[in-house]
Amino acid sequence: MSVTARVIPCLDVAAGRVVKGVNFLNLKDAGDPVELGAKYAAAGADEITFLDVTATVDERATTYDIVQRTAESVFIPLTVGGGVRSAEDVARLLGVGADKVGVNSAAIARPELLNEIADRFGNQVLVLSLDIKRSDRAPSGFIVTTHGGKKETDLDALVWAREAITRGAGELLVNSMDADGTKAGFDIELIEKIADFSTVPVIASGGAGRAADFAPAITAGADAVLAASVFHHGILTIEEVKEAMRESGISVRQSRV
Repeated sequence: MSVTARVIPCLDVAAGRVVKGVNFLNLKDAGDPVELGAKYAAAGADEITFLDVTATVDERATTYDIVQRTAESVFIPLTVGGGVRSAEDVARLLGVGADKVGVNSAAIARPELLNEIADRFGNQVLVLSLDIKRSDRAPSGFIVTTHGGKKETDLDALVWAREAITRGAGELLVNSMDADGTKAGFDIELIEKIADFSTVPVIASGGAGRAADFAPAITAGADAVLAASVFHHGILTIEEVKEAMRESGISVRQSRV
């Protein structure tokens, strides 16, 4: 676990707008990604994650112009994912301002993609995005999904995460599809299972609803916590989350406001 835990707002983007739903369904407009990115950066976010949630489903590339405008509005690390299918896609995203790039569906279809990205750009650039569901079909009880959670694979989530690390993933973004958008708290069991073997940082995602939900994810082994709707809808501020984490004895960076 990192010495200092990170708090990361997530911008789920579709058709150029930030959206949010429950379990990736019934998406509703939550604002402009450029404006929200700048707002969260000013409010003390440690990083921003930008996920084009319909790029893979629509079989198109990430919206580069919006990524560039978002990157120009924030001065903290920006991770971009959605529709990344090749090392050239990664090069283009880094060229418009991304610091790290998230890969999910394309890596499952062709695992060698992870090696190609890591070898060309370094492990620190490569984030494996894992959309995970509970399932009795996997020995660990967790399977990987693709296409924004719409398609289930036969991959055991823990087996795939281990392989991705050996192929060069420098970070794991672990999103519980069961908890996503429910505001019922992170899937602590899932975080513990992955953090137990991971040799790279783990980002916990999916389920945050209260300020008190974040500290348990870090205690379970996550290095960072990611959330979307609680920030977009004004339920919580980044400083409120960080203060709750401090009160639980977790080290966080000082917010700028």
